[in-house]
Amino acid sequence: MKQQNNNFQDALKTASFWCRAWDEGELSDEVLADKIGNLLTNKESARGFFVISLTSESPLMDRIPEPIIFELIKGGEFIVDLIVKNLAMSTAMEIFHQRKNDSDQKNTSHRIKVRCIDLLKVLDSKSVKDRLVKLLEGLKGNGEDVYFIKKWGYDSEQISAISESINAVANK
Repeated sequence: MKQQNNNFQDALKTASFWCRAWDEGELSDEVLADKIGNLLTNKESARGFFVISLTSESPLMDRIPEPIIFELIKGGEFIVDLIVKNLAMSTAMEIFHQRKNDSDQKNTSHRIKVRCIDLLKVLDSKSVKDRLVKLLEGLKGNGEDVYFIKKWGYDSEQISAISESINAVANK
């Protein structure tokens, strides 16, 4: 039976619990993948999952099990969209924290960026390419992502760094 979890806050708690259980060997890759698949059915719970999995100390996103990759691919374009946005935001925040001399937060942003790059390399290449092209266009002031770029107020150094992160995905 599929459990629907539409609430972002509930998804944070649930994802944290499941990742910790997996870390401790209490959940197999397959069982965790099934549970993650339930969270990936809507945007809010998927966001909650990525907040936990990308930011935590858990090695889950550093060595992603195949069953989880399968669930992420099944999630389709909206999963790719969330990861691409996380890539842009973590890249920009890495620069922000570097400027503030906050090495802990800079390192966390860097870890998220690397995890996003690695994730995007294993997802559907056409969906990833199409989404990254849209982001590149937004960085140039064109297309759908202009609002996203302006909303966060990224400066030229951050925009350049985001472009470099996009290139890191392309350079498999």
